[in-house]
Amino acid sequence: MKLLTLNTHSWMEEEALEKLTFLCEAIAAQQFDVIALQEVNQSIAAPLVEQSRLLSFEEANKEHPIKEDNFALLLQEKLREKGISYYWTWEPSHVGYDRYDEGLALLSLNPIEEVSSFFVSENKSYDNYKSRKALGIKSKGHWYFSLHLGWWQDEEEPFSSQWEKAQKVFESLSGSIFLMGDFNNPADQKEEGYERVSQQWFDTYMLAEEKDNGFTVAKAIDGWTDNQTGLRMDYIFSNHPVPVISSKVIFNGHHYPVVSDHFGVAVETNEAC
Repeated sequence: MKLLTLNTHSWMEEEALEKLTFLCEAIAAQQFDVIALQEVNQSIAAPLVEQSRLLSFEEANKEHPIKEDNFALLLQEKLREKGISYYWTWEPSHVGYDRYDEGLALLSLNPIEEVSSFFVSENKSYDNYKSRKALGIKSKGHWYFSLHLGWWQDEEEPFSSQWEKAQKVFESLSGSIFLMGDFNNPADQKEEGYERVSQQWFDTYMLAEEKDNGFTVAKAIDGWTDNQTGLRMDYIFSNHPVPVISSKVIFNGHHYPVVSDHFGVAVETNEAC
């Protein structure tokens, strides 16, 4: 099984359409079984998409319909043009940069059996960028979640309370669960978010037979404006000790072009999806 997580920073990147093409080409080459994306945007002012373009889309709820420039929609369509069909879902949690519906997406080569969406933040105001959700799909009996969580030291929406809410939902599910995304908590920070999660969940990076330095952020970015070093803060966790062949950082300029202010994490396991 091949998994990918990436904070896309979509439509906020320079030459965004070219980077969308790079992302599509890499996915077509690797053919990941499940892909988790964060900061997946669509313009609030964009027209609604025709329903005929949503045949492989599984809706989380009807609150925010898909618009024509939805990043996940366009990615899925570009992949289809290459002969690769993904089932997909998307769910926004807040207004991003004053002009986007910003949220999470998941793409799966196998049919989606069920979609789950819930708030992890106390704040549920759509106009507040600290409003956060988790989005999950069930496929072939396994659960996969895309997550974009808050900062450890945030006074309004601390990571610890968001994780506690999310963990209660995860504990109610049965079978294999994979958590994929931008946790906004670097692995080298002691007694913070990474340690909290890894007390109960298995970090596939640590389980991997082959791995690199794992850094997914290399410079100052939104939310980490003072950063001057490599950070590992995008993860794929499992609720069981899955045999992991490799964990590699991609879209970092060495393995495929840079497409976002975050790099991606690609994991290959011996477990069938």
